[in-house]
Amino acid sequence: MQQRSEETHSHILESAYQLFSRNGYEATSVADICQSAGVSKGAFYHHFPTKHAIFLELLESWLAGLDAGFQSARQETHNVPQAILQMATLAGNVVQSTDVKLSIILEFWTQASRDPSIWNTAIAPYRRYQEYFAALIQEGIDESSFRKEIDPHAAARALVSLAVGLLMQAVFDPQSVNWAHEVHHGIEFMLQGLQSHA
Repeated sequence: MQQRSEETHSHILESAYQLFSRNGYEATSVADICQSAGVSKGAFYHHFPTKHAIFLELLESWLAGLDAGFQSARQETHNVPQAILQMATLAGNVVQSTDVKLSIILEFWTQASRDPSIWNTAIAPYRRYQEYFAALIQEGIDESSFRKEIDPHAAARALVSLAVGLLMQAVFDPQSVNWAHEVHHGIEFMLQGLQSHA
């Protein structure tokens, strides 16, 4: 019984994900999600109190996957520049994967600009990533991978800004280049300016 409930929950999420990506959040109704998932409205509301709730769970799930990938990358590498490049590869693969993922990211940003609760959910990890990369860059300074005079917080803001900028370009022009390579090369180029050559 529990397994069936979890499968229904996941199926509703996947259907909503596809519909939000294809049609947008506003144009997708609970009835649309139910029809796509093959469930009743009662089943939908058993798992999600509102359409808003399902949207937030999709956002949080996407961010949790990214966080897990970053943590794994740090554990598998020997120094901070290697870790950041591994994270860039992970982020690049997310960007390159499918147009559906890119369009749902655009939906997250669009809804965040309209809804304070979605904005808070979206901006909290953005600030957390800035703090995370500031600490990581400080770690790189401490291990002598990065130059001592670098301001870790300024470098972290630049790093996150570069990643978000590349993601925005990929959303608006997904077929122009291999965005996985562009993300990797862009971060690599930035790291060259941070690295100590002593």
